[in-house]
Amino acid sequence: MFAYYLQLGLRSLRRNPILTALMVLGIALGIGASMTTLTVFYLMGSDPIPWKSSKLHYVQLDNWSPDEGAGSDGRPPDQVTYRDAVALMTAGKADRQAAMYKISLPVQPENPDVKPFMALGRATYSDFFAMFEPPFAYGQPWGRDQDAQHARVIVLSHDTNETLFGGVDSVGKTVRMDGVDYTVVGVLAKWELRIKYYDLTNGAFNNPEEFFLPFTTAIETKRRSTGNNSCWRSPGAGWEAYLDSDCVWIQMWVELDSPARVEEYMAYLNSYVEEQKKLGRFPRPLNNRLPDVKQWMADQEVVSRDVEVQVGLAFAFLVVCLINTIGLLLAKFTRRAGEIGLRRALGASRRQVFMQFLIESGVVGLSGGLIGLVLTGLGLVAVRSLYRQYANVTHLDWAMVMTTIALAILAAILAGLYPTWRACRVQPAAQLKM
Repeated sequence: MFAYYLQLGLRSLRRNPILTALMVLGIALGIGASMTTLTVFYLMGSDPIPWKSSKLHYVQLDNWSPDEGAGSDGRPPDQVTYRDAVALMTAGKADRQAAMYKISLPVQPENPDVKPFMALGRATYSDFFAMFEPPFAYGQPWGRDQDAQHARVIVLSHDTNETLFGGVDSVGKTVRMDGVDYTVVGVLAKWELRIKYYDLTNGAFNNPEEFFLPFTTAIETKRRSTGNNSCWRSPGAGWEAYLDSDCVWIQMWVELDSPARVEEYMAYLNSYVEEQKKLGRFPRPLNNRLPDVKQWMADQEVVSRDVEVQVGLAFAFLVVCLINTIGLLLAKFTRRAGEIGLRRALGASRRQVFMQFLIESGVVGLSGGLIGLVLTGLGLVAVRSLYRQYANVTHLDWAMVMTTIALAILAAILAGLYPTWRACRVQPAAQLKM
């Protein structure tokens, strides 16, 4: 019976091509606008590492000035000091832990055909790779013993290895950066992150770094951070004074495998800060936090209020399109009152008439959805060209493709409910007398 109703619906749509085109186009425009914004919203806010996001926690310690100012919104700073990062790493209370910061170094290739260039990197600890799971093409991360030894080792990104060594296995080779030679221990495969969740402070939509060095090595060679740096009082002159200051410039992540471990680590943080208060530090009330990945993304407003407003406006436009579609369907079904009356007189029930016209509405929705899918793709291309920082969150995945088609069909069926109900109310006797 479904196939028969589908055949009737297609035949009816072909009978009025202009009206059909208007309905399909209306659905397509509404779907294209709403799904473009919804896709960006969905990809921005989706969990970047769902299998372990609840186990990864960002460390926040409130060492802001006691005066009103940087911390007046009640939140602790989004980074920690070098002193605190080293103390937490040395204590080793987490299952895994990694202090890190952003650096930039000039690369001096051995190949004369490759010009020197500046590369963005990350100084971190070996646990970083087990915590955030970047894929390796060659080699492996350095070990904890190399952290302790301040080893001159490096992990290259896929693209950096491509530039320096033509993409071959470069493990064991040497890379010179700012006059220092580093031995390659690993090369990453393509690491495509929608959200750079491990460093939201320096850009949620930035690409992963071009190289990775041991944190201890970067400190020993006095590599200053090229990321965010906040100081509520002067750090003093020189590198050692900077390291000993209350400036916050280090990101600190820990992996805790259970809620009980989270409670234990929070108790340790509170105890640590209380001890530091005795030394004259941490003048503000106790305000330590351990958000997991999703909470940290929410705190940092990865999905901005502007994006939420745009989604609302796009769906309001979809509603307007549906209202127009309701009017067009109502006009179309009303013009077919004679046909409906004849079918009823020949024995068709209201339920059968209802199903026939509802399937016809679904065909309109499916057609509009397929065109809307194309418009969504074009919309994402437009967003990507206008806002290059959103390049990682402007593509369709299968979930969004299926959502687009399902939403289009649902929207058309909802739009067709009232016109279909009106069609079912046609009295056969009145139409036969005419």
